[in-house]
Amino acid sequence: MSDSGFSYTLDEIKQMSEDVLKVAKTLGASQAEAELSLSIGQNVSVRMQEVEHIEYNRDKGMSVTVYFGKQKGHASTSDLSPQALKDTVAAACNIAKYTAKDDFCGLADADLMASNVHDLDLHHPWDLSVDEAVLIAKQCEEAALAVDTRINNSEGASVSTGTGFFAYSNSHGFTGGYPSSRHGISCSVIAESGDSMQRDYWYATARAPEDLQSAIEIGTLAGERTVKRLNSRKIKTCQVPVLFEAPLASGLISTLISAVSGGNLYRKSSFLLNSLGQQIASPLLNINEEPHIKKGLASSPFDNEGVSTMSRQLVKDGVLQGYVLSSYSARKLGLKTTGNAGGNHNLIVQSGGLDLAGLLKEMGTGLLVTELLGHGLNMVTGDYSRGAAGYWVENGVIVHPVEEITIASNMAEMLKMIVAVGNDVLIQGSKQVGSILIERMTVACE
Repeated sequence: MSDSGFSYTLDEIKQMSEDVLKVAKTLGASQAEAELSLSIGQNVSVRMQEVEHIEYNRDKGMSVTVYFGKQKGHASTSDLSPQALKDTVAAACNIAKYTAKDDFCGLADADLMASNVHDLDLHHPWDLSVDEAVLIAKQCEEAALAVDTRINNSEGASVSTGTGFFAYSNSHGFTGGYPSSRHGISCSVIAESGDSMQRDYWYATARAPEDLQSAIEIGTLAGERTVKRLNSRKIKTCQVPVLFEAPLASGLISTLISAVSGGNLYRKSSFLLNSLGQQIASPLLNINEEPHIKKGLASSPFDNEGVSTMSRQLVKDGVLQGYVLSSYSARKLGLKTTGNAGGNHNLIVQSGGLDLAGLLKEMGTGLLVTELLGHGLNMVTGDYSRGAAGYWVENGVIVHPVEEITIASNMAEMLKMIVAVGNDVLIQGSKQVGSILIERMTVACE
């Protein structure tokens, strides 16, 4: 490892993970899997140009799962000494002896293990001193405060860095692991005009520091977004098109993924049960899973079970092509794992030809949503109701900001009423998607 501050190297924790499996075998386990990880990070925040806090984190841990036939036990520890590792394995074995049998538990099939683990360029340490981080955070907040004199307060700006590595082994003979990093800059400020007070924010995150937006850009965007929300006005309850800004559009995709994920499917707690091969969304919706994007925020050569990840089309022209499954949920459903133990990998939603301005014109009169409040989704029925804030749009032009409204519909219907996906794609997480325009929703206001 090139980073200083780690007690072990990647090769050493790979060996430790394999040693853990040997202990499990001597204790009678028929199968076992273990993961060891180490990470270090730093977070610095300022508020009103004064240092608010400086945080360091240094984490390490080992988790082990053992199987005695169809009985499963799990234990974890933050002590990586040889005796602590042995004691943790013994604890997991003891737990397994008292658990009920589960015919669906066990490792993923041996023939699915990743054989060629490619370097996805995920490790880019940021050698940033505290003083340098403070300076960047101050620049970010200063840029936000300078946008408008009505910005008179701040919730602060922060700069975070993080790097680490892990190793995973199982009794199929698979051992894999790699280093990774993630860094971020964020800013949130408050503006006031008469009786109106508003806040908004912006942030960026990336594997490599050079891929982040500049602190000044982030601060400026945070300031501009805040000022635009001042002097909001009421609107009447209506049914109109609703445009979800790109940062919120990813939430719609997250809901779709949850609905076609194994856990919700085998529990029958999804509004998209038995939807494989069915039209679940507008023909405009196309989603690809791309696990091997270099520097991708959700890239991985294998999943949490060692299963090789692969590119696939999840939704084609609105038709569901596959579920999102781990080996356990796949067995419960009588299917095969899709390499998604631990979650999805870089979901790319195909964009249309319109930017945000073009989407506003396409919408005509309706609501642009820039903030959502609460958790108003029933995963079983798909009923959707969320508090929201944003902008009222007429003839394709933003007229004024609005707040204290509720938007409501049914998610199954919303997916089928997608009329456009913008090309204003943001890369801030595992889902890359532009703004999404829904044909019609109920917008309620007091």
